[in-house]
Amino acid sequence: MEEQYCKQLLQMVKKSIEFGLINHSVLPVDINEFPPVFREQRATFVTLHLQGELRGCIGTLKAHQPFIVDLVKNAFSAAFNDPRFPALTEREFRQLHYHVSIISEPTSMKFTSEDDLLSQLKPGIDGLILTEGLSCGTFLPSVWEQLPDKVLFLNHLKQKAGFALNYWSDEIRVERYRVDRCDGE
Repeated sequence: MEEQYCKQLLQMVKKSIEFGLINHSVLPVDINEFPPVFREQRATFVTLHLQGELRGCIGTLKAHQPFIVDLVKNAFSAAFNDPRFPALTEREFRQLHYHVSIISEPTSMKFTSEDDLLSQLKPGIDGLILTEGLSCGTFLPSVWEQLPDKVLFLNHLKQKAGFALNYWSDEIRVERYRVDRCDGE
């Protein structure tokens, strides 16, 4: 993502959260006020960090609305609706670091075994969606920073999806995606 667009995206995340603090609702946006690239249907994740620790992360994996609308809604949700955290406070808002991930269209991976899947993974590049039945989990490529080992990455993703670390089944489906990332304060 071009630097000028990253700056604009990060400003919109901050503006959305600030609006949410004051109005307790999602910032309304007129998509016609934004460049055409922001009107395309894209999926986004917004990740918030406070003093180096995760403070919220919400997003979508499949594009279903204009890029800027998805971003603003996910910024609000990451700050106020992530079930792992209480709603963000004004004091915390002033210390946040923002990360925007723009998700590519996920593609199905073909593999014959867990080892085959592991051999295909690209640490630091691949985001994964693991699904079996109604259980599903995803890790953004940034998770490789905490889990750089392929086996650990996959095992923790299985656990996030609700399975045991050593679980494997021929019914598991995995999709791979990439991200463009913007980071800032």
